[in-house]
Amino acid sequence: MESSKTLQRLKKRLESEAGKAIADYNMIEDGDTLLVCISGGKDSHAMLSILMALQQRAPVNFRLIAMNLDQKQPGFPADVLPNYLSTLGVEYRIVEQDTYSIVKEKIPEGKTTCSLCSRLRRGVIYRTAKELGANKIALGHHRDDIVHTLFLNLLFGGKLKAMPPKLVTDDGAHIVIRPLAYSSEADIARFARGMEFPIIPCNLCGSQSNLQRQKVREMMAEWDKRYPGRTESVFTALQNIVPSHLADTSMYDFKGLKTGGDLAAMAGGDTVFDEEELPAVPAFSDLIIVSA
Repeated sequence: MESSKTLQRLKKRLESEAGKAIADYNMIEDGDTLLVCISGGKDSHAMLSILMALQQRAPVNFRLIAMNLDQKQPGFPADVLPNYLSTLGVEYRIVEQDTYSIVKEKIPEGKTTCSLCSRLRRGVIYRTAKELGANKIALGHHRDDIVHTLFLNLLFGGKLKAMPPKLVTDDGAHIVIRPLAYSSEADIARFARGMEFPIIPCNLCGSQSNLQRQKVREMMAEWDKRYPGRTESVFTALQNIVPSHLADTSMYDFKGLKTGGDLAAMAGGDTVFDEEELPAVPAFSDLIIVSA
């Protein structure tokens, strides 16, 4: 259990990180209605708590609607979240949709269920956002999720692609935001324990040991253990892209490259061949502007 002072410091840091992410990507604007997706896990619980705190002192007015999708998993404690959300005093909607049976019917035993489950959940979320008049959808993915997605796409999908802090939905009708994009999973887990959120595990994806994402998670955990700060460094790299030093012809005009051009546009030229000393990776806390 975190001490009261430690928990308050952690809460302040997470709120500051979320506030900076929201400002950097213009995630929330005046008059927005946010559908805050609550799975019952630590991340979404933390996100709702932080958004409620920021709502009290934000310079813009926005509405929060917490939403949980009851997928009819066997043993799911259907009364836990409604009771908890009622105590918070937040507006909420519980949507019942038996996606569990569909996933179990369509996916062979032993195969990963995440892809189909995610598509089904996404459809329900989009529909609910439309019904409730929400123009933004808030998801609880954090910095580690974003970095892990980068490596999943890199190693298994052949794409240099991660999970953006903000994007337009597949149907073009809503904006998805990830307010926890600057926060670490470790801090969120500590915060969730300290706040004693009613955590509900997922019986679909949570019990699968053969997930590629889990393998990437283990790889990054080992990497961070041997070389502290690597996850932070990779995330920083996602915000510091140099197209002229990659190989995508749609992102940079390699064919039209000529001598005597704008050397500044080369973003470093051929210094990649120099034996330069890489700068030390700063602690992630140094990259965050902590509010007073």
